[in-house]
Amino acid sequence: MNIAIVGLGYVGLPLCLQFARNGARVLGLDVDLKKVEALNAGRSYIEHIPGETVKQIVAEGRLSASADFARVKDVQAVIICVPTPLNKNREPDISYILKTGKAIAPHLQRGALVSLESTTYPGTTDEDLLAVLEAGSGLKAGVDFHLAFSPEREDPGNPDSKVASIPKVVGGLTPACLEKAKALYGIAIKTVVPVSSCRVAEATKLLENIFRSVNIALVNELKVVYAAMGIDVWEVINAAKSKPFGYMPFYPGPGLGGHCIPIDPFYLTWKAREYGQNTRFIELAGEINTSMPHYVISRVASALNSKKKAINGSRILVLGLAYKANVDDDRESPSYHLMEALKQQGAEVAYHDPHVPVIRLTREHPQWAGVNSVTWNRETISGFDVVLISTAHKAVNYQQLADWAPLIVDTRNAMVDCMTDPGKVWKA
Repeated sequence: MNIAIVGLGYVGLPLCLQFARNGARVLGLDVDLKKVEALNAGRSYIEHIPGETVKQIVAEGRLSASADFARVKDVQAVIICVPTPLNKNREPDISYILKTGKAIAPHLQRGALVSLESTTYPGTTDEDLLAVLEAGSGLKAGVDFHLAFSPEREDPGNPDSKVASIPKVVGGLTPACLEKAKALYGIAIKTVVPVSSCRVAEATKLLENIFRSVNIALVNELKVVYAAMGIDVWEVINAAKSKPFGYMPFYPGPGLGGHCIPIDPFYLTWKAREYGQNTRFIELAGEINTSMPHYVISRVASALNSKKKAINGSRILVLGLAYKANVDDDRESPSYHLMEALKQQGAEVAYHDPHVPVIRLTREHPQWAGVNSVTWNRETISGFDVVLISTAHKAVNYQQLADWAPLIVDTRNAMVDCMTDPGKVWKA
């Protein structure tokens, strides 16, 4: 089967490789010519995807890349994995989906399947995407071509998470569309979970991420409350997770990061207003999570005050730029918010991240593009007034940090097993 996958990022590229491994001929489509060039040369541009894997699959002719969307005419299925960010007013931006739909529509063949994977609000597939595909192709969805939604499920940084073994939820516009989508994903995924409609599949993805957002907000709020009581929330969580039923551990942090948790709940709250519904619980969780960087900054200020210093004029190192441990993905990372807040208060700010040696240009934080990670050695680290641990990578030697840094603010409980002077480590 010939398929095209639009969007060659953290979701699209692993999917390309999995389909190619299982015998499909895959065309990767992207407007980013650097990604297209890298793939065709057999190079990986995502840290946790080995270059040898990409090189082998490309060399065998099972995967190629292009920026020419007219090549959709040669495939039987198109999978869309493009970004769905929020605009400056924190409202859903599905423009990348609609632009992709307009680009592929004139080249769509009768009988082809279009499957959307980008996280979005219910109704995007069977209303918005359907409209642009029909208008641009002259074909009728559910009659002349098939349409489906299947939410992406990726867990970067988890070596036990494999594309093939993560169950795939699939919803189709019609029963025939669903059957076509089940057959497509059955090529590459071991377990396909069919649901009754595209909207159910869209809502499933939102539920998964809202569940995480709400529970993270709970432990973030408890972190602040317990700290005021002199109780270590990390010790509480570790004790609670000994219960073998009725409890699932979530962990606090400096704020939300990644492309899903900080964004997806707002897609549902926005859409719910169309139906006259309020999502107070979800919005409260969002407020708590977005307030976490402010709490962390207050802890940095308190830590510096204990040394008779102010944020203004201090040299501060943010340790960890990626949004989660052991990956190079810095999308929506709370580290950016921390760095910007500290800089606004007059601090001299730098970062260290073994997975992000230089900051790439991003839509949200272009002012940091080109900044390099500082060198990890005693002379460099000891030269900062305080080190703020934002992401706890396994590649970092925390005992060295304890030995070298004069002051540490730890948002990830990374220093728990390190020997250090009393009063040097502040939890946040």
